[in-house]
Amino acid sequence: MRYFLLLTSLLWISCTTSKETTQDTGGLDFKRIAAKIISQADVQAGERVLIVTDPGRFDPLVGYLRQEIEERDAKYLGTESLGKSVNPEWNTDFVMGLQNRAGEELANYMMEVDLGIMLPGPTPVDIVYDGMQKVLKRGSGRTIHFHWRGAYDLNGKLFQPDSTVDQFYQRVLFDTDYKSLAEKQKQFEQAMRGQWIQVTTPAGTDIKFQIGDRQVTKQDGNAALAHMKDARTLIDREVELPSGAIRVAPIEESVEGTIAFPDAQWNGEMASGVVVTIAGGKIIEVKANNNLESVQAEMEGGGAASQSFREFALGFNPLLAIPDTNPWIPYYGYGAGVVRLSLGDNTELGGNVTGGYVRWNFFTDATVKVGDEVWVENGKLIR
Repeated sequence: MRYFLLLTSLLWISCTTSKETTQDTGGLDFKRIAAKIISQADVQAGERVLIVTDPGRFDPLVGYLRQEIEERDAKYLGTESLGKSVNPEWNTDFVMGLQNRAGEELANYMMEVDLGIMLPGPTPVDIVYDGMQKVLKRGSGRTIHFHWRGAYDLNGKLFQPDSTVDQFYQRVLFDTDYKSLAEKQKQFEQAMRGQWIQVTTPAGTDIKFQIGDRQVTKQDGNAALAHMKDARTLIDREVELPSGAIRVAPIEESVEGTIAFPDAQWNGEMASGVVVTIAGGKIIEVKANNNLESVQAEMEGGGAASQSFREFALGFNPLLAIPDTNPWIPYYGYGAGVVRLSLGDNTELGGNVTGGYVRWNFFTDATVKVGDEVWVENGKLIR
């Protein structure tokens, strides 16, 4: 899948772009983190759990996870380390059996996995990660995504998490009121049903849409097997920790209006004042103050999907909100009040747009109105 993922004004490459290379733990409490991950998954006796990681500073977490898994009388299937084999104890018979398999053969083999824990590093281009996604698409299993990435400055530049970010994310992981988060997300879903949703920004965005009966994925941190009974899409089975956003592919034909993008890279070059007009879910006009050619080049390269509205997402976690002091954008905009308006393929959300191209665009100053009710005002969640 071709991704053009933007946060404010920078091309976002992947939710796990950089590989872990340092052994600095950043003061992380790996034992407590492991306990929280397994608790959020509500691992049951007899469940089969696979860990997938790129070896590095999170290696100590693997041992604590294994301990938590086995203390619950679940089965630890091993740890796939992208073929790097840094720890012989990770290479169980099941992990060794992953070798020399790919595609549907690998997915068939991985149907044994009840829970996959994706630690920092692996991405969908990695064979085992892709195999697990194929399992999820079959309506089986679930994964926890523990990426520990997605920290941006206000200019949209992705930066490597340091000890400050580590402590920030750790506090969010431990202190999030998951019950309250889930309740607020459910309230918002219920409010959206049967209503027009309108998103505006000071720069000129003014777009509206309806969601009909489309699935609303609620990243509430609940990765329990019982919670998967309501799963209808791939991303319903991919549970993010930290948590916070809701995601939905609106009824494509209902999407109308304009999106005024922050200054950002298009086709690898900066463009400013980019505004698209959308009718029936399709882009019918593109304008820019400068470098319109780069915008057009990216859309031409992305095919029909690049000219289609993909997704509306809204962050709800108050602990991931943009800090007032020394502001930055935590964890892919999952914080309360951050809006994402995306273009491209939305099949993973249950939509009808195919083609592979995806561009995420984040807005930190949006106002969101559902029917007559304002939920977000100038980037602040007010309900």
